[in-house]
Amino acid sequence: MPDVTLQRDTRRRLDALTFGLFTVALGTNIPTPLLLVYRQTLDLSDADLTAVFGCYAIGLIAALTVSGGLSDRFGRRSLVLPFAVLAGVVSLLFLPAVENLPLLYLGRLLQGVVSGVVFSVANAWLQELAGPGGQQSAATRGAVSTSLGFAVAPAMSGVLAQYGPAPTTLPYLVHVAVLVVGIGALLTVPETVHVRRPGRLMELGLPPEARRPFWAVLAPTASGVFAFPTVAATLLPLLVVADGVGVAYAGLIAGLSLAASAVAARVGRRADRGAGPLGMVFGALGLAIGVAAIVAGSEPLLLPASVLMGAGGGLCLTAGLTLTARLAPPQARGAMNSAFYAFAYAGFGTPLFLAWLGSAIGTVLAMSAFVAVPVALAAWLSWELRRAP
Repeated sequence: MPDVTLQRDTRRRLDALTFGLFTVALGTNIPTPLLLVYRQTLDLSDADLTAVFGCYAIGLIAALTVSGGLSDRFGRRSLVLPFAVLAGVVSLLFLPAVENLPLLYLGRLLQGVVSGVVFSVANAWLQELAGPGGQQSAATRGAVSTSLGFAVAPAMSGVLAQYGPAPTTLPYLVHVAVLVVGIGALLTVPETVHVRRPGRLMELGLPPEARRPFWAVLAPTASGVFAFPTVAATLLPLLVVADGVGVAYAGLIAGLSLAASAVAARVGRRADRGAGPLGMVFGALGLAIGVAAIVAGSEPLLLPASVLMGAGGGLCLTAGLTLTARLAPPQARGAMNSAFYAFAYAGFGTPLFLAWLGSAIGTVLAMSAFVAVPVALAAWLSWELRRAP
């Protein structure tokens, strides 16, 4: 009977932390379909908009360099709770940003900081709550809850902006309301770090035996996690979707991509070692269809492109988190999750890179050349995973 009670308590805490992680993730993509609104209100170019979106990655990577080490030293709860509160403050900061470009940049930068801390630390927290036998399940929980938050946000934001009052206000207020419930759930989750680990704060946290698989497999896999969905959710709608179609369709494209990521993250466990290479193949196919959509000016082609790219990102995410859970020793779990997410979130800079490259050599040529990157990575990962023990 005590074992049943313990399992029930563990499940309840895992559910609470999973929901709290979802509510934070929900805020990160609310601005995505609103880029079309900001383009009009602030008279921005496509390059300006991708720069606004890309600065999210700067905040992410800056936070990831220290968040894992800090959580290993001071605990998971002490970082996740205050930064979850900050997520709500940032959503409120976006309200006046519709007429203020510096605030728009600041909001996206701070969203990156919040995400860098919460997503990496909460995943380490989930793995510790689940215990040694539940780490793969915890990795899947983290991947699915994050991807679902990413997916619901743009669809909700696009519909509210298109058909509701106050298009640049209501979506953020809805997020704050949901987040309050999520923070309440997080307050019920106990701390899992009881021995404070001294040491450097800025480190990758890689044990010697994990270094080669990290650099040979985990880092390349991480590169596809958000590169594919962000190209589908931001750059392609800006290049193909006409203003007359509206924000709701852009939100649908983004939501579809990120929903496919959530589904793929859930089923990716069955692919085991093949999840990473398969994710790269899906991403390459989606990018190729995206190029066709740009050439033809076809908005319907964005639908299969976004699904394939989202699925590619989700497969890479679940493959990476599962391998991280296997490789990370308890005393470095937070730092190693941060290392994985640092490489994953660098993908948020991909739309900015492609926009810059497109301005230099042409959008179609830049996108076509980029298709070769995931193709090469799929071949590399397949070879590396076959020879690995």
